[in-house]
Amino acid sequence: MNSEPDFQTYQQRLMRVSAYIHNHLDDDLDFAGLAEIACLSPWHWHRIYRGVYGETIAATVRRLRLHRAAGELVNSDASVEAIARRSGVSSVQAFTRVFRSTYGITPARYRSEGRHRMFDQPVTQWESDMYDVELRTMNERRLAGLPHRGSYMEIDKAFGPAAGLMAAGGAFGPETEMIGVYYDDPGITEEAALNSFAALTLPDDADVPAGLESRKLEGGRYSVLTHTGPYAELHKAYNWFYGSWLPAAGLEPADGPPCEIYRNNPRDTPPAELVTEICVPLKT
Repeated sequence: MNSEPDFQTYQQRLMRVSAYIHNHLDDDLDFAGLAEIACLSPWHWHRIYRGVYGETIAATVRRLRLHRAAGELVNSDASVEAIARRSGVSSVQAFTRVFRSTYGITPARYRSEGRHRMFDQPVTQWESDMYDVELRTMNERRLAGLPHRGSYMEIDKAFGPAAGLMAAGGAFGPETEMIGVYYDDPGITEEAALNSFAALTLPDDADVPAGLESRKLEGGRYSVLTHTGPYAELHKAYNWFYGSWLPAAGLEPADGPPCEIYRNNPRDTPPAELVTEICVPLKT
């Protein structure tokens, strides 16, 4: 009998590491300790992690800390100094250098001048070309994925393992789409109680890979805002979309959750170039 670990075994082990990283972003992460969590050799486990996820542990931690910092800059009044301390860097100056190298702009300028500021402006003419919104008829999609409970900014906790299980089950292909489905309104629901679903599209003839849940995204008429930029800005985009664009367009949402379709991967795409389609179902 072959006792060598297969891809799915590696994936299950690395899922434990990924969950630990997400839950301990404020801690100094010890590589030897992470190897123990993964139950893999400390000499080789990091190469396995990089081979599976396409980035080093250090890159993962840096990306997640900066993602959280960008969200705090956009959606909170916390000082840049406080955000820098939480990001695990030695000073505001060091945080500014790291943030600018990734986001292309200093933290202070991002807060005051970032693209998210466009969503502070009301719509005076809903057809305006400055906003990339279209009406689209979407087909029904089969989904396989994992539920996430908590901050929508942390749904990557579920996406990483879901993508790994899809790959382990042989169902991840070039046509696979990554879709986040969001069931609760963060304006009226406590953050810890928010429910979402980290999903990947599944071909009609494919079985649901082991460890994943099966759901369906309804087809029909959708209003779609294409957002280019960091995920941290999406909260403000939603507020503008629902509070300004939809009323100005004379459209009414249907009784169904919004979703986000992610057109590229944050592991290999600069934050300023991330493309997200915010899709809201419409009444017909």
